[in-house]
Amino acid sequence: MRKIRDVLRLKLELHLSHERIAAALGLSKGVVAKYAALAAAAGLDWPAIQTLSETALARRLIQDRASQSSVHARPDYGRIHQELRRKGMTLMLLWQEYVAAHPGQAAYRYSQFCERYRRYSLRLKRSMRQIHRVGEKMFVDYAGPTLELTDGSRAHIFVAALGASSYTFAWATPRETMADWLMGCAKALGFFGGVPQLIVPDNPKAMIANPNRYEPRANETVEDFARHYGTSVLPARPRHPQDKAKVESAVQVVERWILMRLRHQRFACVDDVNEAIEPLLGQLNAKPFQKLPGSRLSVFTAMDAAALQPLPLQPWEWARFKQVRVHIDHHVEIDGHRYSVPNHLVGRALDARITAGTVELLHRGQRVASHPRSAHKGGYSTVAAHLPAAHRAHLQWTPERLIHWGQSIGAATGELVARLLEQQRHPEHGYRACLGLLSLARRYGKERLEAAGLIALELGTARYTHVKAILVNGRDKSASPGAPEWISPAHEHVRGPGYYQ
Repeated sequence: MRKIRDVLRLKLELHLSHERIAAALGLSKGVVAKYAALAAAAGLDWPAIQTLSETALARRLIQDRASQSSVHARPDYGRIHQELRRKGMTLMLLWQEYVAAHPGQAAYRYSQFCERYRRYSLRLKRSMRQIHRVGEKMFVDYAGPTLELTDGSRAHIFVAALGASSYTFAWATPRETMADWLMGCAKALGFFGGVPQLIVPDNPKAMIANPNRYEPRANETVEDFARHYGTSVLPARPRHPQDKAKVESAVQVVERWILMRLRHQRFACVDDVNEAIEPLLGQLNAKPFQKLPGSRLSVFTAMDAAALQPLPLQPWEWARFKQVRVHIDHHVEIDGHRYSVPNHLVGRALDARITAGTVELLHRGQRVASHPRSAHKGGYSTVAAHLPAAHRAHLQWTPERLIHWGQSIGAATGELVARLLEQQRHPEHGYRACLGLLSLARRYGKERLEAAGLIALELGTARYTHVKAILVNGRDKSASPGAPEWISPAHEHVRGPGYYQ
């Protein structure tokens, strides 16, 4: 204001030219002409200006300017602020509606319209400026608008953005289920080439089991996804979109830059939508910032890319979890098929992690069994190591092994075992009898068992109880292989061969 007073003194008292005043005070001739015109419009001369304070002089000079601006139609900035909350609304459209609503009055130009609205918005509630560290957060959400497919269904647009660089990813999914959310996150991590420390969604029911303000809890499948990638899922506070303002802005950019360019195209499936999104996404990330140097791509390359954690070697596979209880036969049942677990877990509750090709069984977070997934209802998948010792020994017996063991005792014992197995409808039904038969060798010795076997074969029997009875009664001892052949003694009542001649 002191320079304005000097401008007016040199002009009104000394009558210097605009050029000389501008050179003397280091101002432009336009500024000198402006305030000279304001003083003339306010009817001020130098004696009157000398009596005014700086505040009064500023009021007199600006009063006329304000009265000139009053001829413009005044926009309703309160309504404009509310309208801007609508999805897809812009200041350009509101300015056009403002001009159309006042055809007979002078309307502000678009630049003045925006500047005055900006001044108005600064008087509203202040917002906190969030500082995002590189590689720390990935914000995810779904865009509101969808794209219609030729079969009548719609493609939903998943959007992810990194906090520091605003590097943006978009992907079309058929729905917004938990599988779609997690597949979108996996695609985004692959697109970024790394894993941030946190993934920040809102509170979709598909992902968050308990959307508590202070202790939100994701469901087990989401936690399994986070463990696989070595990250954490931290949902925003309910009804607080400012917690994920970065992705809210990215969603808006995707809607305007990508979806609006695809609105006239027709797509047969979601894969066609993703093919159309890919080149537009590259253009969006390479597009220069309006007020900052560089682009999303250049800032990502310089900052976020190096700070991200490496991706795991294996991609995440969709899995669902189910709590199961171990039956008395040390198997659990999943979708009608039974899978074995270690026998000491009988009666315990386990967590089953079920993927397309694998069933993993967890006890207190530790994996205790893993099986290929089977669709055979009523069938069994059994690992021998899970069975008790007695059961494992039983599984090791085969007909050939039992016959070979019997032959090692003697030919008669081997033949006895073979006949014992042949008498059963299924060889396994005779396993216990064979084991009992062969166990007699430990009690009575191999020689006696072989002798008893010869007697049993002569009698036409192969039963365990018969062989044991022979041994208990000692009949095997009286029928030893070295006994002399019996010869009938001479007797008067015995007719010899001459009788028949």
